[in-house]
This record gives sequence, C-alpha cells and structure tokens, in this order.
Amino acid sequence: MQISGSSALVVGGTGGLGEATVRRLHAAGAKVVVADVNDEKGKALEQELGVRYLRTDAGSEDDVRAAIAAAEAEGPFRVSVDTHGGPAGGGRLVGRDGEPMPLDAFRTTLESYLVSVFNVMRLTAAAMGRQEVSDDGDRGVIVNTASIAAYEGQIGQLPYSAAKGGVVGMTLVAARDLSPLAIRVVTIAPGTFNTPAYGQHADRLEAHWGPQVPHPRRMGRSAEYAALACHIVENTYLNGEVIRLDGALRFPPK
Repeated sequence: MQISGSSALVVGGTGGLGEATVRRLHAAGAKVVVADVNDEKGKALEQELGVRYLRTDAGSEDDVRAAIAAAEAEGPFRVSVDTHGGPAGGGRLVGRDGEPMPLDAFRTTLESYLVSVFNVMRLTAAAMGRQEVSDDGDRGVIVNTASIAAYEGQIGQLPYSAAKGGVVGMTLVAARDLSPLAIRVVTIAPGTFNTPAYGQHADRLEAHWGPQVPHPRRMGRSAEYAALACHIVENTYLNGEVIRLDGALRFPPK
C-alpha cells in the first residue's frame, strides 16, 4: 500500500521506536498524527516536522477516538502503528520470601501492554473500515509491537511476557477478522533495542546485550524498526504474521 497521501497514527510516537517511525512515515509522504503522553517531545515533533500531536492514553477510548479523528481529518486513514509503552511489573511468580506475585502487578502490566493494544486496534480497524479501498486492494494496515519476550521470557518477566504473548496471539485472529474489510494486521517482535529512553544507561546496556546478539553484535536501532514498519505497510502480501527483529537473539533464562 502506498504511504504517500495516506494519514497515519503512531501511538507511542514520542518514544524511540515510535519517533523513528513517525519520521520515516513523514519522509515517505504520510500525514502523521503522534499519539502519546510526552507533551514536550510531542510538541517538539510538531514544530520540527509539521505533524500533529495529541496527548493520548492508549487505554482510553475517548483519547484514541480523538486521535483517530485527527488522523481522518488529515486524509484517508490507512496506517496505524502502535509502539506505546507503560509500567512493566515484574518479579518471580513466587518470590524468595515465599510470597506470590501481587495480582495487581500482573493486571497493571496486562492493561498497559495488551488491553491497550486491543483498544487501539479495535478502534483504528473500525475507522479504517470506513475508508475506500485503495488501488492495491487495502483499506488499511495495523502494525502492533510485541517482543521476543513473548517467546523466551526471562525470569521475572512473567507479566510482560504474558502481555506480549497476547499481542502475538491476537495477530492472526485479527487479520482473519478484518480480512472482509481488506485491513491487514502484522506484529513486530523486537529483541533488545537501544532507544533514547535508556539515557545514561545506554552504553552499559549495549555492552551487556550487544555481544549476545549473534549478528550483528549490537542492540537494535530504532531506525531499523521504523524501516520494517514502513515495509509492512508497503508490502501488500504481508498479513497475519509476527516478524522477529532481533539479530537472531534468543533470550537466556536471565
């Protein structure tokens, strides 16, 4: 599907993966709406690129509907990329003190990393379903973000792995559900990516994770995620698939 001339919503668009995707879509000619909760970075992107920023809680129906309406106002709404983050509660199922993991910690992580993804997906799909079919047969493309932790979660990652595993599990079913509407659904499962969020810890993380990646021996770069997201949009035959982007890394137990 052609990116140029379409409007695109990037949820989590002020973060490392999201910002890189915003820039790539914008450069390809999309009208981009950035939906996130970092007002400072969002306004900076507005001023630099001329994109639209809306403060958006991915778990809020009203917020996501408002962001979609902004995207629809910019042109045919055909692209949704969800990279939003949130609190990732962790810990062992049973701690060293013999106490079970708090149930609320599990629920909070699933709300952030699974329920909110579902919320964005259902609302963007309904909006895309109102569009005309493009020349290549698509009405829209939804790109979600999982993690290789969905497959090889490490000790202490149970809530996060469960949430990302849920995103993986939704992919094929959503693609099948939306096939009558000519809407594709694809998920990217990144490995370890060195994003600006790590700040002063970035070098230390690179030194730890880089040598563990078979090739190339480094952490992923946000631009590589953005390149794949845009390829998914443009490649009409990609649908119902989860694509690992990890340099062949497989997480060890810890």
